[in-house]
Amino acid sequence: MSAPSDDLNRRAAAWLAEDPDPETRAELAALIQAAETDPAPLAERFAGTLTFGTAGLRGELGAGPTRMNRAVVIRAAAGLAAHLRDTGQAEAGPVVIGYDARHNSARFARDTAEVMAGAGLTALLLPRPLPTPVLAFAVRHLGAVAGVEVTASHNPPRDNGYKVYLGDGSQIVEPADAEIAARIAAVGALDSVPRTEGGGTVLDEAVVEAYLDRAAGVLAAGSARSATTVHTALHGVGAAPLAAAFARAGFPAPVPVAEQAEPDPDFPTVTFPNPEEPGAMDLALATARRVCPDLVLANDPDADRLAAAVPDEAAEGGWRMLRGDETGALLAAHLVRRGLPEGGVLATSVVSSSLLSKIAEAAGAGYAETLTGFKWISRAEGLAYGYEEALGYCVDPDGVRDKDGITAALLLTELASELKADGRTLLDLLDELAVRHGVHATSQLSVRVEDLSVIARAMERLRSAPPERLGGLPVVRTEDLSAGAGGLPPTDGLRYTLDGARVVVRPSGTEPKLKCYLEAVVPVGGPEGLPEARAAAARTLAAVEADLAEAAGL
Repeated sequence: MSAPSDDLNRRAAAWLAEDPDPETRAELAALIQAAETDPAPLAERFAGTLTFGTAGLRGELGAGPTRMNRAVVIRAAAGLAAHLRDTGQAEAGPVVIGYDARHNSARFARDTAEVMAGAGLTALLLPRPLPTPVLAFAVRHLGAVAGVEVTASHNPPRDNGYKVYLGDGSQIVEPADAEIAARIAAVGALDSVPRTEGGGTVLDEAVVEAYLDRAAGVLAAGSARSATTVHTALHGVGAAPLAAAFARAGFPAPVPVAEQAEPDPDFPTVTFPNPEEPGAMDLALATARRVCPDLVLANDPDADRLAAAVPDEAAEGGWRMLRGDETGALLAAHLVRRGLPEGGVLATSVVSSSLLSKIAEAAGAGYAETLTGFKWISRAEGLAYGYEEALGYCVDPDGVRDKDGITAALLLTELASELKADGRTLLDLLDELAVRHGVHATSQLSVRVEDLSVIARAMERLRSAPPERLGGLPVVRTEDLSAGAGGLPPTDGLRYTLDGARVVVRPSGTEPKLKCYLEAVVPVGGPEGLPEARAAAARTLAAVEADLAEAAGL
């Protein structure tokens, strides 16, 4: 094996000299020594930089510019501070910083506060590891010019991330992301970044109390509050805030999944701390079979997402997970029945079910379709409610202009309570929506890869040889979303419209995955026609998935 190049040696030595973290310094020193016989691992750490984009930063922890570490975070904070100064916002309000319980989250948050203070900005740190929606709330509540949340959400344990919000409480979008990235790139030597050791003010619990008050306020006065629940935090930060919110709202205390209730950055009971992943809900469903609640609730580690399961005798084990599109439709129907504000808009993303558009139309409400992600959904004009199929729900955009797994859990439990009082269930309401609007069945083909070139090849294959039929159905329209189809901003994705079905294919923005979103729509003549309509939709989804996998070479 060849020795490392002089250029690689120089860059690695320079990074080592300014790295402020003893742990990553030791890691990098070992890589430099090992590079004498095998330079590939060291070269990989210096093959570019961790890219700052509309999701901020997210990546594996470790030494070097392609990993999440203190040096990368300090540069990111310096770039954000420069952006706020250069755009005249430095004195207009504080920067609020939150963090979850992942490895190094608290340290990265403290580094950010010290850089902001060193740049002359007012830095406010949330008092402890808390859900991401508490940070999104605090930005608006405290009149901040920006917010930073240190989290990798539901990524594997080895990851961490850095999510940036601007003063409206929404995540950054273009062009702010590129402007901040340019200022990060312009940061010089790390010791040139002013830092105030111990800088920033740690907020007290008043901001958390204000969030909990606001969360309980999403419920209707005098509504039913009788539904019982099991809750899992998946080793994240959601258990205590959700329990406090439920107590404040007057619900029965959720039964926690004890093995997953306390924060643990190693996520020892799950392969991936994402309620969508196989096996992640096993302990929660086992607890439900033991205590027989009305509803199972699960938050991802930073508690901005919500998964739910309901009793179903026809399901294996007696419990059925609701798809994100199903929960999204249930919450929309609940809010519509309660009454939307005048001019209120229901919004979702291009990859979510089209059922929301039917609910909005029937209610005489506005409807908006956006690109994937709450950075776009939250910006829908007149937003009253927004959701996306990946378990994200915004039920109180004036309070939290982002997805919020705590307030969504409150609202879904309120709905379950009201249905329970009428002798009905969430599944009954889904049946009613299907009879009224047609069965809207959705599924997803999601492929996790080690080599990102697999995703690029699949997208190129679909673009160069677009399928003419999928699942036996003709493709009536093919749209390349990179060209800004349908009036949307350009994004890397493809959309196929079929007669009675729809497919969207896109690379994940936060994980090494290719995601294919499928929907089949089958009209229903009446309640007696539901079983066959659902069976027909399932057959269509299976056939479309098989053909799509072949067309993409997956």
